[in-house]
Amino acid sequence: MSLEDQHSGSEKAITIPMLPMRDIVVFPRMTAPFFIGRAPSMASLEKALATDRRVFVVAQQDPMVESPKEEDLFKVGTIGQILQIMRLHNGTIKALFEAKSRGKLIEASLTDTLYTALVEPIYEEKNRSPELVALSKNVRNELKRYLKEVKKHTEGVEKLALDMEEPYYLADRIAPLLNMDLIKKQELLEVSDPQKRLEIVYERMLEESELKKVERKLKERVQGQIGKTQKEYYLNEQIKAIQKELGQGEDGKAEIEEYSNKIKEVKLSKEAKEVAEKEIKKLKMMQPMSAEANVVRNYLDWLLSMPWGDKTEDHFDLDEAEKVLNIEHYGLEKVKERIIEYLAVAQKVGQMNGPIICLVGPPGVGKTSLARSVAKALGRNFVRMSLGGVRDEAEIRGHRRTYIGAMPGKIIQSLKKAKSSNPLMLLDELDKMTHGVMGDPSAALLEVLDREQNSTFMDHYLEVEFDLSDVLFFCTANVAQNIPSALKDRMEIITLSGYTELEKEHIAIQHLIPKQIEENGLKEEQIKFQQKSLVEIIHRYTREAGVRNLERSISKVCRKVARQIVQKNPKKAITVTTKRVHDFLGVPRFKHKEIGEKNEIGVTTGLAWTSVGGKLMTTEVSLMKGKGNLKLTGQLGDVMKESAKAALSYVRSNANLFGIYSSAFKETDIHIHVPEGAVPKDGPSAGITITTSLISAFTSIPVQKEVAMTGEITLRGRVLPIGGLKEKLLAAKQGGVQTILIPEKNQKDLAEIPSEITKELNIVPVEFAEEALKISLERLPIAVEDPPEEEKESENTNVIAEDSFTEPELPSYSHN
Repeated sequence: MSLEDQHSGSEKAITIPMLPMRDIVVFPRMTAPFFIGRAPSMASLEKALATDRRVFVVAQQDPMVESPKEEDLFKVGTIGQILQIMRLHNGTIKALFEAKSRGKLIEASLTDTLYTALVEPIYEEKNRSPELVALSKNVRNELKRYLKEVKKHTEGVEKLALDMEEPYYLADRIAPLLNMDLIKKQELLEVSDPQKRLEIVYERMLEESELKKVERKLKERVQGQIGKTQKEYYLNEQIKAIQKELGQGEDGKAEIEEYSNKIKEVKLSKEAKEVAEKEIKKLKMMQPMSAEANVVRNYLDWLLSMPWGDKTEDHFDLDEAEKVLNIEHYGLEKVKERIIEYLAVAQKVGQMNGPIICLVGPPGVGKTSLARSVAKALGRNFVRMSLGGVRDEAEIRGHRRTYIGAMPGKIIQSLKKAKSSNPLMLLDELDKMTHGVMGDPSAALLEVLDREQNSTFMDHYLEVEFDLSDVLFFCTANVAQNIPSALKDRMEIITLSGYTELEKEHIAIQHLIPKQIEENGLKEEQIKFQQKSLVEIIHRYTREAGVRNLERSISKVCRKVARQIVQKNPKKAITVTTKRVHDFLGVPRFKHKEIGEKNEIGVTTGLAWTSVGGKLMTTEVSLMKGKGNLKLTGQLGDVMKESAKAALSYVRSNANLFGIYSSAFKETDIHIHVPEGAVPKDGPSAGITITTSLISAFTSIPVQKEVAMTGEITLRGRVLPIGGLKEKLLAAKQGGVQTILIPEKNQKDLAEIPSEITKELNIVPVEFAEEALKISLERLPIAVEDPPEEEKESENTNVIAEDSFTEPELPSYSHN
């Protein structure tokens, strides 16, 4: 018996195929596409297509039910017509359904092969009451705002809905557009009164519009907080703003507690503690992900990581300090003595209140390592701060926190690195600072290096006072003249001269060779250096004041030996001979100048000081017939030119005494030349050398080849003191010089020169040029008198200075 036969008493009921829907409620006058995959639903669709295409569409109460029963279906659905279908490749069917009217489910037949239903159509009264018409007008106006603010993409639907004349259909048209769940849509479908349905739709639109306003308000609030430059934080901030509206708690409590605990643990000054607590209060009021909060965090991290009151205990054991210095450094006796005196005073006083020490000397002589040894002897932490190339005052005192990426200055950074408030801080390359448009860094160091002021040093970033009075400052520089005078006034200068070749030999044996043997994986029994080979490396492969290139050369020899051991595996130790040095290091790079083979006229051996040690330097004088012009060549500096003029004036004023007729100067052009013209030369100490060469040239008396000299000459013939005596004596010894003439006032400096340099040398102090001539010339000239008829004329001497091209890579000679 069919469903229609069983309910023959209900004339309106009809039996038609049924399509249960999982997730959708279809309203009358709505066109919707369906995807049909269940076999009974597909059979119902085929049956509808075979008849009048009518079907009954009803929603399931539980979308997850695969095979629904009658109790799983809602009681009200829609009756409509299938407009078209499309069979898909996966076996499902896509159907386009147009709903006509509501229908009430009387009874359902749900088998495994077909879904049908006995449905009673619900016919609605077309009511156009004034209340309904007025309500529909309000709904249409609200719909315009709703679609504009909420559904910005539904302009076509808006036109379709507003053009409808029947107010009783308006609710069904608008319902699919609303954001309602399945239950609420079903409840709306089951409402039979058109006015009631319209009121529900109207109320729902108002709710959604109000919700949209709240969202917009929250969005504006978040955008106002983060600004235009913080758009990447938008989503996080929006969530936080929503949480704030809901009255939920804030994050970051653990972080605040961590900072508070650090403040209690660290020994902050009173001022620093107040500032830290103030910053924590500010952090509590900020959003955790804001840029301002990150700035406060960075500041607190720096402030709390500083070594407030953390000090190491000083060791004032002078014997131990002297032992450390002697083990790690050869020579430098004056420097070591001054440092031990400094420590002795500190021991008596109980604290390091002495002057700030500045070690001045050429590169590679051990300035930095000496400061490190002092720190080791004292038991203090060591930190090095390089000032080479620093030209911004903020690099010393830091940047203010208003700048993006601001950081403390190098002083504060070094203290944090040292992890104690009383380290030995080495300010390296003090003479390499420059000042630019951002300020003068040397001016910022004035407060740092002044013990009367540095107890209240304030970095621009921290903006709290930090006591630097316990810091032991050591400074290094290559040239003392390049240190600003205001800084120099605050320091005690200790000069480290370059090592002599004998000192280099001792340093190589005691320090460099053992170090390189270990670094290159060798053992002492595998390699032996002959003394001659070591001297060969020092003499002919290095030219420096320090020992850096010497260490590199020794390292290269060790690498060559290591290769031979790996490849050939010799049973005996490899001895580094002079021949092997040439094989390992190649052609010698330097050659030390030696004295000439014979005595020559107008050629005198002088002594020069360079940045890499002493050097023999020959001065030549040639005379030509002319008009009394003076020609200077050899790329001489202004001071050396003036020294040559002074020497010539002295010789002219005493010409008769030296056996020279006055007329000779009027009729003779003089050419003074210093060989190696590509190398710039300057300084006054060649005066006595030039004087001797001039007298030798004018008198034709040869100069003794084994005699060398140095000293500044005056117009009265007095020989003035010079500098670099130690280096000059060593160069003379290496060049085969037997007798050396030095200024008498330099005799006191001989006491500080090692005896290994002065022995076998005949060092003669001279006060006047005549004394030097007695020793340097083969014989003394015989005094003469100008002929009586000769008229004495006073004439100016023209000076012709020839410039030559300077090669910057060559060292310059200086006659100090």
